[in-house]
Amino acid sequence: MSRLTLALDVMGGDIGPRITIPASLKALEADPALSLLLFGDSQKIQSELDISLKNFPSNLRDRLEIHHCSRVIGNNQHLTDALRHSKGTSMRLAIEAVQNGDAQGCVSAGNTGALMGLAKVILQPLKGIQRPALISLLPTMDGGHSVMLDLGANLECSAENLYQFALMGAIFAENRLNLVFPRVALLNIGVEEIKGHKSIREAAEMLSKDTALNYIGFIEGDLLLNGKADVIVSEGFAGNVALKTLEGAAKNVIGLLKGKSRNYLLKPLFGSLMKVLFKDSYQRLKDINPDQYNGASLIGLTAVVVKSHGSANVEAFANAIKDAAFQARQNIPQKILDGLKKY
Repeated sequence: MSRLTLALDVMGGDIGPRITIPASLKALEADPALSLLLFGDSQKIQSELDISLKNFPSNLRDRLEIHHCSRVIGNNQHLTDALRHSKGTSMRLAIEAVQNGDAQGCVSAGNTGALMGLAKVILQPLKGIQRPALISLLPTMDGGHSVMLDLGANLECSAENLYQFALMGAIFAENRLNLVFPRVALLNIGVEEIKGHKSIREAAEMLSKDTALNYIGFIEGDLLLNGKADVIVSEGFAGNVALKTLEGAAKNVIGLLKGKSRNYLLKPLFGSLMKVLFKDSYQRLKDINPDQYNGASLIGLTAVVVKSHGSANVEAFANAIKDAAFQARQNIPQKILDGLKKY
């Protein structure tokens, strides 16, 4: 495993260092070739390290480097204000560490809009890409995975934007999921050609004419986890709503399956019903850990940037770090750039 350094905005997220610091140690313990640059309030970082290192090997501290930042971009800070006053913040300095070559990727659980805006300005989009997009893995009912984009970075998209998302998504799926000729679909309100916004219909026409892509048509929201498509493309508003709806439903279902419901009448009834309806996949559903799917990647940039959920717990944030390390080692940005040439 090759040596790698990642830059972390440890102040981002709902809880900050109380989550990001133990998660950093967990990631280091699992990856002996990984080093981390921690950007944030050094006093808070050191305090959390003193507590967390009691549960980890002390030598992990040797692969951590603290960079003090006195300023933080707030989770609810308006985008324009966040970008205008970003100098010296933990998020900006973490991204600049990648720009300067001190790190090969960045992870943050902070303000999504600010992360997108700063990454786009500082790291720059790949040549020919109009807008970077947020992409994430989705588990499928057959035990596999799909990828979905955009998940909120671009609320409104043109047909050209959607077409480029499809290209990047296909290349990402080829390299991240080791697929050949991945199936690409557009999220829409129906499968008929006349359905959806004009931009979606125009994107469908562009995709259907590109023989280098395996475009299979429209897909509706009820089939997102059914493995019908390897790459699901959407504009950011619908994609974000769809993803959060899936996440919420999944957590509720898994909670019921694992007996976490306080409704003692609903719990046994629901569990029995699921066993009958999903005989083959009941145990697989029960074993799903939503924390494994924390983090969305900003693809279309010259370097790896992973956005963790603001509400991520320790395991979830550690998985976001793991995903960033994988992408950096696989050099996903360069593979997307190379892949764009064949399309």
